[in-house]
Amino acid sequence: MRLLKLFVLPLCAAVALSAPLTSATATGAVAQAAQAAAKPPPVPLLWRVSDADNAVFLLGSFHLLRADDYPLSDDIQRAFAGSEKLVFEVAPDEMFDPSVGQRFLERARYQDGRTLSQTLPADLREKLNRVLAKNGRSLSQVDSLEPWFVNLSLVLGVSQSLGFSSQLGLDQYLMRQAAEAGKGASGLESMDHQLDVMDASPADEQIKALREFLDRPTEVPGMLEEMHTAWREADLAKLDEKARVEMQQKTPQTYRIVNVERNEAWVPQIQKLLDEQKKGDTLVVVGSLHLLGNDGLVERLRAKGYKIERICSACATGTADLAPMPPAALPPAPPVKLTPDDARESKKVEPRH
Repeated sequence: MRLLKLFVLPLCAAVALSAPLTSATATGAVAQAAQAAAKPPPVPLLWRVSDADNAVFLLGSFHLLRADDYPLSDDIQRAFAGSEKLVFEVAPDEMFDPSVGQRFLERARYQDGRTLSQTLPADLREKLNRVLAKNGRSLSQVDSLEPWFVNLSLVLGVSQSLGFSSQLGLDQYLMRQAAEAGKGASGLESMDHQLDVMDASPADEQIKALREFLDRPTEVPGMLEEMHTAWREADLAKLDEKARVEMQQKTPQTYRIVNVERNEAWVPQIQKLLDEQKKGDTLVVVGSLHLLGNDGLVERLRAKGYKIERICSACATGTADLAPMPPAALPPAPPVKLTPDDARESKKVEPRH
């Protein structure tokens, strides 16, 4: 399901800002997760890309996590401690700009006078109405919104009911840690560009993705859990199959816009961190899908001649590119706690009609 891929893509604006159309009590679910028995840290999707002078660590993110996904592995802690600065998809100050909510909604609405009712086939309208009715809503309430936003909101509602929170997503967690440590943090693209990407998917592919949800809504929780487990276990084969390959095959134009074009734009920026910066390492945090396959950043940078090493103490001997993490002081893992603001669901954007 294409919208599930957004949790491993760098579309952090989506999970941070859209309001779910299904009811969810994320606060209670996160609290339960925090009380759960401790689990081993997630196996990191972490690569070291280096030249003669310095290195860039590439870390694959998952945008919605639970409290028991923390603490992070020692590998990530060392990469963070040894990096002078962090680079995210979007800079933290842009990510949390108060104006983003309105700009997000502007992209979500039809701009040509059409409505969702006019766009969707009759059978899909009926299915959507049934799903919305279960949560006290109706099609008329979302008629001004495009299919991608409606689909995203439905998926986010399910994720929040399962206890996932964008406030605990790896990106936002590391943004907070960078601020507390006084490390610089920047972005690979602007928030406006990210919002434009959300809105650029062809109409037929938007409808196809929405149909996938509405044809089998009861399967979505299991699919999200499967994706999350694959990320926790750093199961590259499963992530590649269920995220990158499936998206490439089912919605090729969206895959090109969301994945390929952005990778192409990011590679020169990462090269500058290596070629123009003679000392000091950088930790780059991007959606995990952007590290996978021949289209991914890892293989694109390998093709440029950089040294590629997989940093993964938990990985079995024989794992491709496996190398030990360079020695570095390991800071104590900061506690993962929810502030009153964090305890609320991700910043919501209520549809206006």
